[in-house]
Amino acid sequence: MKKIITFIALGIMLYACSKVPLTGRARLDAVSDEEIMPLVNEQYAQVLKEEKVVTNTKDGQAVVRVGKRMADAVEKFLIQEGYPEIAESFDWQFNLIESEQVNAWCMPGGKVAFYTGIMPITLDDTGIAVVMGHEVAHAVAAHSRERMSNGLVANFGISILSSAIGQNPSLTQAIFLQSVGIGSELGMLSFSRKHELEADELGLIFMAVAGYDPRQAPVFWERMAAKGGEAPPEFLSTHPGPESRIQKLNQQMPKALEYYEASSK
Repeated sequence: MKKIITFIALGIMLYACSKVPLTGRARLDAVSDEEIMPLVNEQYAQVLKEEKVVTNTKDGQAVVRVGKRMADAVEKFLIQEGYPEIAESFDWQFNLIESEQVNAWCMPGGKVAFYTGIMPITLDDTGIAVVMGHEVAHAVAAHSRERMSNGLVANFGISILSSAIGQNPSLTQAIFLQSVGIGSELGMLSFSRKHELEADELGLIFMAVAGYDPRQAPVFWERMAAKGGEAPPEFLSTHPGPESRIQKLNQQMPKALEYYEASSK
């Protein structure tokens, strides 16, 4: 039986693969936006209902202001690069939630939340843009759909979301929460190393095309590392570590600066 499941899983991986936009990395892509978005909308609404939303504050309006500016720039950039269907798939929402967690996240479809705990580290709009670009990149690269595809195949040997819900709704719900990065007890769960580095790479470009100085990205991560001390905040993630993360960003800086300079013309 195990061999049969493995064979089926391999077949799914062969026929349900695609490439991440802009980076070209191959990924398992078996769960569509049409399947995952009803779950996303329900979960986002639940978060806003259960948490204290402070979007009407000065910091909250800063998150909205930067978010809208970056959303417009990212959509234009995606269209320019030949991905109009991705640009049209977003229904952006930006909210600030009162919490000591040093964190932020973006669900599929552009459902964004920042926690007040991260705001002192962002310092200003450019710092917010560093975080916003990174989180929006997770959504553009469809990291959540990729993780859910992998989770369904690993746990059920299938990639059909409706079938998984029918077989084991509680397990499917758990897979979904992990795929979008939410854990009921741990807050946001870190993405994998490859996803984090990919989000860093794309996020650097996204903030640059929106007219935010990408050279402030490594500076932000230095502040984040200093904030964490021996136990870095969840948002920082231990993989990749801050030093390698900053090094990668600096390596990618020349390309990002080209976009930044073009945005100011």
